[in-house]
Amino acid sequence: MSESPAEAAGSHVEGATAGPGKRRNVFARIALFVRQVVAELRKVVTPTRSELMTYTAVVIVFVAVVMVFVTVLDFLIGQGTLALFG
Repeated sequence: MSESPAEAAGSHVEGATAGPGKRRNVFARIALFVRQVVAELRKVVTPTRSELMTYTAVVIVFVAVVMVFVTVLDFLIGQGTLALFG
């Protein structure tokens, strides 16, 4: 377990450090950050229309299920409170 988290994730970028005990100046670090962001964005894959429709349907169904759960829980707590204090 001697590798850094960046190396373990496989996202090691050449020039991330300036050497032992040295830090790059702020502009060099910003430039390195921008290069790393661009490199990560090149890996992004846009979903197909069918995948996007599937993901959207899954989210809508999940939200509907959670809404029903919260509604039932709210109703039961309200009835319990009414029975206890009303």
